[in-house]
Amino acid sequence: MVTSVPLLVLAALMGLGLLLDLLLGEPRRFHPLAGFGRLAAALERRLNQGRACRARGLLAWALAVLPLLLLGVWLLALAHARWGAWAWLGHALLLYGALGLRSLRDHSAPIARALYGGDLAGARRMTSYIVSRDTQEASESDLAKAGVESLLENGSDAVFGTLFWFAIAGGPGALLFRLANTLDAMWGYRTPRFAAFGWAAARMDDVLGFIPARLTALTYALLGHTRCALRCWKTQAPGWPSPNAGPVMAAGAGALGLTLGGKARYDGEDEMRPPLGEGRHARATDLARAWALVAKGSVLWLLVFSLIAALATPELWP
Repeated sequence: MVTSVPLLVLAALMGLGLLLDLLLGEPRRFHPLAGFGRLAAALERRLNQGRACRARGLLAWALAVLPLLLLGVWLLALAHARWGAWAWLGHALLLYGALGLRSLRDHSAPIARALYGGDLAGARRMTSYIVSRDTQEASESDLAKAGVESLLENGSDAVFGTLFWFAIAGGPGALLFRLANTLDAMWGYRTPRFAAFGWAAARMDDVLGFIPARLTALTYALLGHTRCALRCWKTQAPGWPSPNAGPVMAAGAGALGLTLGGKARYDGEDEMRPPLGEGRHARATDLARAWALVAKGSVLWLLVFSLIAALATPELWP
């Protein structure tokens, strides 16, 4: 742990951050990550010009992330100097701003409702908000599959990775991870425009997410069909393009007893992706099941971290 906050207090602040996220959800106006996205887009327009260059991408990453990270650390230190231990609440606020557990439900539940009601056009439109694949001609099963895949992968990014780095470095750790993950989502594409410029963003996200992704996969396995999840993780994850998404999505699909992956349409062309999981194809009801898996995992992480914090606090024991 690289923060001055006592471990038991940090566990309590993790619980508070999760509670704030579940109660309040994303800010409807002036969302900090949305503002960061606009800053990142401006930096990319300014620096991603001329000959493709990894160095400019690394510079853009540093200019986007490091000033905000240092600002967060400085504000926490300033608050602690003025208000003492009360300033520790700032860590919970940073975690709340970085978490996306309720957001996952708020974006997936309307898709499920539209599918229940037979509103395929509405479901296609809402699914397009959370995935990059084409949805204009997607079937009900395609939309359910896309939604479940998004929930499983973003469970690692928006929830478990954020909690992991909060446990390591408090609020600044959660902030660092989410900013890096946001830049990967914006720049980390293997396209002519981003192949070189986005290289640093993609690699930073891979490094920061390596351990959290595997802990996420283990969490999914423990809370679902464990043997199937572990088998899918072992056999299917190596074939997935992303080193971190592979274990997460393979284990998550196996845990839910679903077959995911396979064909998806991008930019008007069908792409055959490696298979994920085992079992039946996804249905509308599986969106709620996938979110519940992430939510239960969040509670498990909080309990485990609290137990570790208690065991590591000698004054609690005779």
